[in-house]
Amino acid sequence: MILNKALMLGALVLTTVLTTVMSPCGGEDIAADHVASYGVNLYQSYGPSGQFTHEFDGDEEFYVDLGKKETVWRLPVFSTFTSFDPQGALTNIATMKPGLDILIKRSNCTAATNEVPEVTVFSKSPVALGQPNTLICLVDNIFPPVVNITWLSNGHSVTEGVSETSFLSKSDHSFFKISYLTFLPSADEIYDCEVEHWGLDEPLLKHWEPEISPPVSELTETVVCTLGLSVGLVGIVVGTVFIIRGLRSVGASRRQGIL
Repeated sequence: MILNKALMLGALVLTTVLTTVMSPCGGEDIAADHVASYGVNLYQSYGPSGQFTHEFDGDEEFYVDLGKKETVWRLPVFSTFTSFDPQGALTNIATMKPGLDILIKRSNCTAATNEVPEVTVFSKSPVALGQPNTLICLVDNIFPPVVNITWLSNGHSVTEGVSETSFLSKSDHSFFKISYLTFLPSADEIYDCEVEHWGLDEPLLKHWEPEISPPVSELTETVVCTLGLSVGLVGIVVGTVFIIRGLRSVGASRRQGIL
């Protein structure tokens, strides 16, 4: 059963000035103007253990891979300033889940709607054959946070060179997720990003293939070189004519001066 968005987010949020309380059916009661929020978000619906992320003002600092029991920092440099014991995530989940279960049982809200995700595929940098690049599959407007993203090359599943972010939360309580595929562009390979989600009747395939300009033929190169050479020769001839005329004009002026 898909629960109301507010019930899907079991969150412990510590704020400097702002206190936000989720109402039983998903509204937000704001006690003060927004300044900054800092704390933990637990997403119950993703995987058997849920998802644990740590955010500052809506931006993810890190998440805990609950399967591998390790902390994954959004930017590796963050780990040089602080650390987080993954066991703390498991403890927080175990502590908060009973309270969330009680809230779910006591609520009387309409089940939330499965949103239809939006999928965009693009390359990290301009594509050149034989030059390493990265394909990016952005899956937006995800709710609930349960999705499967798969890369296909010429219709076959690709697992090597694939990585993805955790679910990243948005202000409207939906999520987005990004999957990456490092690859070597080839003229005979096309790629698809396949997305499976409860809001889709069937898996969604987002197609991508390299847009590479066709090579210039030898005849075209010859014509271009000939035209360039011709223009250059004409320029030399015209320049020489102007120089000779200029020299004659100077000579004539000098003779008139002597007379």
